[in-house]
Amino acid sequence: MKRIQNSLIVSCQALEDEPPHSSLIMSKMALAAKMGGAKGIRANSVQDIHEIKKEVDLPIIGIIKKDYEDTDIYITTTMKEVDALVAEGVDIIAMDATMQLRPHNQTITEFFKEVKAKYPHQLFMADCSTVEEAIHADNIGFDFIGTTLVGYTPQSQNSRIDANDFKIIREIVKNVKHPVIGEGNIDPFCQLGSQCLSAFAESDDNDIILFHTSISLIGSILFLHCQTVRQWHRQEWPYP
Repeated sequence: MKRIQNSLIVSCQALEDEPPHSSLIMSKMALAAKMGGAKGIRANSVQDIHEIKKEVDLPIIGIIKKDYEDTDIYITTTMKEVDALVAEGVDIIAMDATMQLRPHNQTITEFFKEVKAKYPHQLFMADCSTVEEAIHADNIGFDFIGTTLVGYTPQSQNSRIDANDFKIIREIVKNVKHPVIGEGNIDPFCQLGSQCLSAFAESDDNDIILFHTSISLIGSILFLHCQTVRQWHRQEWPYP
């Protein structure tokens, strides 16, 4: 946890229908992120994580995205995905921690109780979409609280992380005891980035920011990846 405290984490992911989809490419993206100053990586799939670990020694937040017929949840949805990530030796496992139901109408409270009983020493990150979900995830024992799904669920429709001077992040930080990871739709080429960093600089020392460089967004992110991370880390980042 100390290695990523008050630091920049870069998400290196590409889905199967995206041109950069390749574990080799993701491993090189992770290396570029490290060269740019990132202190952690978020990655999808055991295959990508395995290759990334060959290139960098940074802490990894691991997920497995998979669609299921009886739920809208797709981020580390069942124990099968958790088992696979634990077996790979992922430092932190992230999962959907919203109010949406998992397969067989299982709630996040029920599912996470089973997960923690099976893996009591594993670190977990909650991907949330509302302040209420973040507070609930904090209360049931998640080690990290993330804003990953703000605006992507029915209950957070039309919500934006940057709205009202990053009010949602400020509210979460004020109401939870575990470290907060701010993630989602942060444009590195505009003033929005430094505004978000300022929001975290004003909060307590346990907070973390995750710059979500989804390489499916714009091509320049892919080709200027190292320079982009370096710019954030050296010029905009409020911590030494």
